[in-house]
Amino acid sequence: MENQNQSDKTTHFGYETVNTEEKVGKVAEVFHSVASKYDMMNDLMSMGVHRIWKRLTIEKSGVRRGHHVLDLAGGTGDLTAKFSKMVGDTGQVILGDINDSMLKVGRARLLDKGIAGNVDYVQANAECLPFPDNSFDCITIAFGLRNVTDKEAALASMFRVLKPGGRLLILEFSKPVAPGLSQLYDFYSFNILPAMGKLVANDSESYRYLAESIRMHPDQETLKDMMCTARFERCEYSNLTGGIVALHRGFKF
Repeated sequence: MENQNQSDKTTHFGYETVNTEEKVGKVAEVFHSVASKYDMMNDLMSMGVHRIWKRLTIEKSGVRRGHHVLDLAGGTGDLTAKFSKMVGDTGQVILGDINDSMLKVGRARLLDKGIAGNVDYVQANAECLPFPDNSFDCITIAFGLRNVTDKEAALASMFRVLKPGGRLLILEFSKPVAPGLSQLYDFYSFNILPAMGKLVANDSESYRYLAESIRMHPDQETLKDMMCTARFERCEYSNLTGGIVALHRGFKF
């Protein structure tokens, strides 16, 4: 009976309602499809601004030499590369991602840059992280939380593996707050973005899903409240580019 109840649970995959157990596989298909073109599409989609958003995340991280960092949903390793230099040979960075295609691309790109000694790679589900309690000084998750099925479970799991005094940073697409921006952003997301995906990655549907997943993600205040419920303290967020993206931060004490 318990298994039946589990299989009856539903969630959102973009605008589509799907069985909870199906979502992980569907999200995996999207990222298997886009992995090889992921960095190129990020540059095109954001006109390079995603690099500024990630730089701000790094500046707010408080990471320093000797720290242990988890770059969750780390994909192709942009943040991991920076953190590797910051923690030095006495620290460690783990690039964690649920998708093995993204993990392979990330490992290959970091090795090409000569980054190896203090970086490890772990295929991990954010909802049940395979690390001991109190393992990390900092956890970042950039553009990954919206793809997680059970966000409350993921936040609780991240809280568990953070050290006391550690911080979580969530960089994610959010709800535009600048006047008139929502309409312009919607047109871009549902017209330009899928066409760009078709042209560059030969995959319009995956980029349509990405646009839909952004709309289904909790807004800034809701996500802040979810972090507080997960026992993070001093939770705050900064709107970036008119709220198209928000950077949330919380601490474990």
